[in-house]
Amino acid sequence: MPRSVNNVASRRRRKKLLKLTKGYFGARKNVWTVAKNTWEKGQQYAYRDRRAKKRNFRKLWITRINAATRQYGMSYSKFMGNIHQKDIQINRKVLADLAANNPEAFKAIFDAVNK
Repeated sequence: MPRSVNNVASRRRRKKLLKLTKGYFGARKNVWTVAKNTWEKGQQYAYRDRRAKKRNFRKLWITRINAATRQYGMSYSKFMGNIHQKDIQINRKVLADLAANNPEAFKAIFDAVNK
């Protein structure tokens, strides 16, 4: 019995991946094995960096809040400890935005925390 290969399906699968690598440089866009390896590695980076982005933004927010609280003579950790003691439900993203774009509102929160 002759060997049966599903050329239609395999060609469709390859074309689909080569379409995904459109815009890559050199052989990465049109040589099947190189394109496949490049695309798979890109997917790994994307998965990893979706998580890393969350860490980086949290670091940025903490840095901004720390800079704002130091202007009033307090450290970040003491400020956040006081916020949790007073049971003020405001997250770091909003605090950092207020510290950067609306210092008066941040000062009001700072004063409320440190009564």
